[in-house]
Amino acid sequence: MSARKKKREQPSDDSGGFVFSTNPDFSVPSDSDHEHRSSDRQYLEAHVEKKGRNGKQVVLIKGFSCSAIELAQWAKELKQHCGVGGSAKGTDILLQGAVREKATEFLKSKGHSVKRVGG
Repeated sequence: MSARKKKREQPSDDSGGFVFSTNPDFSVPSDSDHEHRSSDRQYLEAHVEKKGRNGKQVVLIKGFSCSAIELAQWAKELKQHCGVGGSAKGTDILLQGAVREKATEFLKSKGHSVKRVGG
């Protein structure tokens, strides 16, 4: 039998993760203040690397300017489309295998500009 996890009750006011501020003029930023660039056209670079990976080829997509959650979503979509494993770190997505063409075509279909770098 598996133990069920209890969901924590979220506070009714969304404070954006802020707990305490000593600034008397502090106000919680609203969602309208946050600029979403994920829907904008981004200029990305598709790198191919082998060095330090036991001769196995990987594709690095560099240059994403979005939140970590949006980057993880992009990584998930790319990995599913290409049928490979990978990860998302910082502003980069790493895809295992020689799938640069598939990845660039997918990103171009989503409206991004992708430049091939190396190899």
